[in-house]
Amino acid sequence: MTNARALEIQNVSLDGQLLRVGIWRGSNASPPLVVFNGIGANLELLQPFADALGDVEIVIFDVPGVGGSPAPFVPYRFATLAVMTDKLLAKLGYDGPVDVLGVSWGGALAQQFAHLYPLRCRRLVLAATSPGVIMVPGRLSVLSKLIGARRYRDPDYLLEVGAEIYGGAYRNDPALLKEHGRHIRAPGGRGYMYQLLATCGWSSLLWLGTLRQPTLVMHGDDDPIVPLVNAEIIARRIRRATLHVMNDGHLFLITRTQEVGPLVRDFLSAK
Repeated sequence: MTNARALEIQNVSLDGQLLRVGIWRGSNASPPLVVFNGIGANLELLQPFADALGDVEIVIFDVPGVGGSPAPFVPYRFATLAVMTDKLLAKLGYDGPVDVLGVSWGGALAQQFAHLYPLRCRRLVLAATSPGVIMVPGRLSVLSKLIGARRYRDPDYLLEVGAEIYGGAYRNDPALLKEHGRHIRAPGGRGYMYQLLATCGWSSLLWLGTLRQPTLVMHGDDDPIVPLVNAEIIARRIRRATLHVMNDGHLFLITRTQEVGPLVRDFLSAK
């Protein structure tokens, strides 16, 4: 069993916005890995993935309105968060290139960051994500359950709908849902709404072909939220992309850590 890595938490004030930042320190020679989490997800939910990456340094923050970062007064766009991330990295002392990983909603932010900062973003990992509003949508019965944040606040509701929403390993193992729910820090209503609003009208399809970063696209073959075909589209549009399909659902980054960790680590350390 992989030992849990120590997570350093600090609060950073940036242009009037307080951000709760987490760092898993590493000794790997590769640049630090900046991780953008999924909608409504606090940074602790990725502890199993961080453990599986070993000594890769990881930087992650709770998006405003999620986890321990208070919601701003006005909504934001993905471009706003990308600029904020660049400033945050500079304030934390990360002045050189970084690698970037985005999962689900955070995958859109990762694409935006790679687009705005091509020299800052060395390598890109996209997990369980899509090119935005111009995508092949998941089932309506699933998407309707994502409009609200009830699954984050009600453990019984998470157990009721989790298998249908996340698919994969969660279909057959209720214990996984209980463990997942144990680490959840429910987002505020305004913060969750702002994340939903950030996706409105956003698409990367027009400029995905301009990305030059080596890119690893990972996706589950049983993803009810984001069908696999979206990953295939992304991988075809990005010139230096490789697609890896997991036999799992939307949250394979957590449920398949022993497979995903080495895969990502090898990709980041490749010459």
